[in-house]
Amino acid sequence: MTQLFSGFSAQTPSLTDLDARARDIFRRVVESYLETGEPVGSRTISRGGVALSPASIRNTMQDLAQLGLLDAPHTSAGRIPTHAGLRMFVDGLLEVGDIGEEERRTIESRLFAHGRSFEEAMGEASAILSGLAGGAGVVVAPVREGGVKHVEFVALGADQALAIMVFDDGTVENRLMKRAAGVTPAALQEASNFLNARLRGRTLNEAKVEMAAELDAARRELDTTAARLVEDGLAAWSGGDDADRALIVRGRANLLADTSAREDLERVRRLFDDLEQKGQLIGLLDDVRTAEGVRIFIGAETRLFSLSGSSLIAAPYMTGRQKVLGAIGVIGPTRLNYARVIPLVDYTARVLGRMMDG
Repeated sequence: MTQLFSGFSAQTPSLTDLDARARDIFRRVVESYLETGEPVGSRTISRGGVALSPASIRNTMQDLAQLGLLDAPHTSAGRIPTHAGLRMFVDGLLEVGDIGEEERRTIESRLFAHGRSFEEAMGEASAILSGLAGGAGVVVAPVREGGVKHVEFVALGADQALAIMVFDDGTVENRLMKRAAGVTPAALQEASNFLNARLRGRTLNEAKVEMAAELDAARRELDTTAARLVEDGLAAWSGGDDADRALIVRGRANLLADTSAREDLERVRRLFDDLEQKGQLIGLLDDVRTAEGVRIFIGAETRLFSLSGSSLIAAPYMTGRQKVLGAIGVIGPTRLNYARVIPLVDYTARVLGRMMDG
């Protein structure tokens, strides 16, 4: 049996512990799997230009399997990379290029569309990634740390109002709200005045805690409809808790596009369940906020994706002053096209940050 490593635990091999032959065959197996989604056999590798017999290739693939880098699905004699194998490939063998000029123009034109609000921009960024990269695009709203400068409710018709919040850093957030029957312009103004008097200079987190006790008193001070507006307005803005922060997911249907077997459908069902775990997904994306660039989470590396066997490629988006606002990424099967998706996520995050920076 070919010696692939020396003095290294078989459970935790590194790329430098593989000899040249093993490294080449491993790379070819992973690249073929990522391209086709199918288990890779020794004859496929042999036809790809490797000057070895299928038997020799098969022996090396068996060695790689014993190291925990390849696995053999029960339905096929071919091999697929394990999550550990994919991590090794992504960290050491993946060649990442750059996105094309047309994709750059698409991302910039759609994100800088005239009049797009903060929430619309996040939703559009998520949709862009879903469309260009496949998989589901995800984006999490920032934790608002700055104080509130101004609050206003504006009537938009018989049944809608626009809640506007201006922060000390100049950021403006708009939220569409249902306008209950009987809410007059006077009630909108009264609710605006009440919140301006109490929110100004406070962060949303501070306001949420401190105003909880004030709302009962507010109901006595305010017109009934104005009091309801105050409550609805506070609920509409994203705070610091996971339950209150906006998590936008676009393109779930893409996850069904490549399901040819019952096992694939079960994996997607589990991934849909993962996407419903809002708190855990936000927590994972918040981990990305401390990264200097793109981060990749593969399958069982995270508790969230341990059952669905999915991957997340994500990057922080930040202002021109390098203040991190949030994170954006793509979720899909572990056979995502990493070389293509990584630069797409990185560029979209940078453009979204510029757009948020005004």
